[in-house]
Amino acid sequence: MALRHAVLAALLDEELSGYQLAKAFDLGVANFWHAQPQQLYVELARLEKEGLITGREVVQDNRPNKRLFRVTEAGLAELERFTSSAPRPSFIRDDLVVMVQAADHVDPAELIRQLGERAVFARAKIDLFDRLLHAMRGERSEADFLRTGTRVGPYLTCLRGLAFERGNLEWCERSVSVLREREHRA
Repeated sequence: MALRHAVLAALLDEELSGYQLAKAFDLGVANFWHAQPQQLYVELARLEKEGLITGREVVQDNRPNKRLFRVTEAGLAELERFTSSAPRPSFIRDDLVVMVQAADHVDPAELIRQLGERAVFARAKIDLFDRLLHAMRGERSEADFLRTGTRVGPYLTCLRGLAFERGNLEWCERSVSVLREREHRA
């Protein structure tokens, strides 16, 4: 997947400025695609030049003008083409996993510290995903929302992010437990 598809998908529900898009990436899209704000602005310009999105200027009082972007018919066709192609498998590329791979040859106390920090991050993300999911479905049950909600795609991607972070938390906690137990036996 290219950044272009993540940007197109993020613009499906509403017009967004580059700033709003960056915030949307932080809140929802980041669980499956990470991009720096500068990358997003470059991609917005590229997509607009290719006719996959269109932008309009909004005049603001006491603030600089802003541009709002939305997906065009050509952009929707590009997303249709993208979703009909076979996805490539994903792979874990994580520095912490490499560090733990070396656990038998390095200071376990440092690994335990690093794993603890990652666990704190995972708990915060779990909390964020729980709040986002609740905000999307409101007071409806999840089953009802998934059966009758108007836009389930963002909800399903948040569920994936939630499962990912729960898996990270479980792995961190188990790894810390194993490393501490081995430390006490040594």
